[in-house]
Amino acid sequence: MTTTLTPFVQAPAAGRIRPAGRVVRAGLPAGLTAAAANFAVAATAHQLDVTFEVKGEAIPLIAFPQVTLMAAVIGIGLAVVFARWARRPRRAFVATTAILATLSMVPPAIVDAATATKLVLGLTHVIAAVIIIPAMASRLKG
Repeated sequence: MTTTLTPFVQAPAAGRIRPAGRVVRAGLPAGLTAAAANFAVAATAHQLDVTFEVKGEAIPLIAFPQVTLMAAVIGIGLAVVFARWARRPRRAFVATTAILATLSMVPPAIVDAATATKLVLGLTHVIAAVIIIPAMASRLKG
């Protein structure tokens, strides 16, 4: 009789979701919601004759949800990193994303565009931050 030793790898318990999975499951719907909200805001502003021209170049309406989704993906990446390596992931995530959201308000404020355009661009940044950050932060530990 021959005995073979094989390493035992324990599979994750059924229904157990790792921190990264929780963040992704919160971040993707939040990102899609923020993208839809920003598209609605931009489309409404466009109907109210707000021109999304920066330095004579028009910003297409589809760019609003695209950029919002990119920001959500970056936020998911940050949350995953903090969930894995930070001592207090929620605190680190909220502090970092609050700073980044605040800094993201600088370009709309200083860009060469009409005041209404600047206000709508800034509003879309606030909408994305208000929807995405709390949704992902709620899935991280203290």
